[in-house]
Amino acid sequence: MFLSNHQNALLDALLIATTCGRFCYFLTRASVFTKPIVSKLLMSLQMFPVYRIRDGWSNLSNNNPIFETCTGLLKNNEAVAIFPEGSHNLKRTVRPLSKGFTRIVFDTLEKYPELDLQLVPIGLNFKHAETFGDSCSIFYGNILSAKAYHNEDRNQSVVKLKYDVHNEICQLTTHIESKDYENTLRRLKELNADFLDPKSVNICIKNNFQPCEYKKAKKLSTVKSFLKFLLIINLIVPYSIWKLLIEPKITEIEFVSTFRFAIAITLVPIWILAITIILASVAGFQLAVIYLIFVLGLALFAVKA
Repeated sequence: MFLSNHQNALLDALLIATTCGRFCYFLTRASVFTKPIVSKLLMSLQMFPVYRIRDGWSNLSNNNPIFETCTGLLKNNEAVAIFPEGSHNLKRTVRPLSKGFTRIVFDTLEKYPELDLQLVPIGLNFKHAETFGDSCSIFYGNILSAKAYHNEDRNQSVVKLKYDVHNEICQLTTHIESKDYENTLRRLKELNADFLDPKSVNICIKNNFQPCEYKKAKKLSTVKSFLKFLLIINLIVPYSIWKLLIEPKITEIEFVSTFRFAIAITLVPIWILAITIILASVAGFQLAVIYLIFVLGLALFAVKA
């Protein structure tokens, strides 16, 4: 079972799915399954809805078959990924964990006491999650044996497991205490802290910012700005759809990167392919190939430069 902090909506699941080395089933908050088309898409990606108290007490019983499905998957040595904070938030802090994942753990062990269920904490770290292009680091922590927490006092086991998982995740991502969050974050940004290296950032916070030495932030170069401008011009239609039609309708900032990524892997390739075909038919195949190589190279340099 993979247990991760949750900052950047569906991108978090994608990052885990592409780096964990296992085919995962994901538990996702039920509120994103409200639209039939979205629900079918998420289900096709092996994502299951989980209901929380805020979704209504009457809906909590809908979790029973989902949790039983997870138990069966774990028994068959499948991997299940859960975001135990219960919701996403771009704040650089690990929020209190819900009991949902502990219920799955202990229900599974009660049904299959000999199962060697392993728990893997994960820390996701984004540099600037709401901007393009961003960088991310992901760290997999020490494996916890679920059986080590299984004893006769289930309440005590739940508390201990939640504490240890929370503590492990806090070491894998930047964790700023809520009591002085804004001031601490401001100090870290002034120091140009490397949020892709949570270990050094957490040490910096623990030592009251002394000593904390980071490289000065690089200003956006004229060349990179020009490359991004050229990229926007070449992708003017999908870019306009994103800026004018889609981005203004996003109510949760955590979903900005997710929808932007969706545009990048759907409308952008379609647009580039359409222009390439038009050029091939009007100006010749050779020019179309040159354009295709140019746009792909431009995109690479604009993001990575």
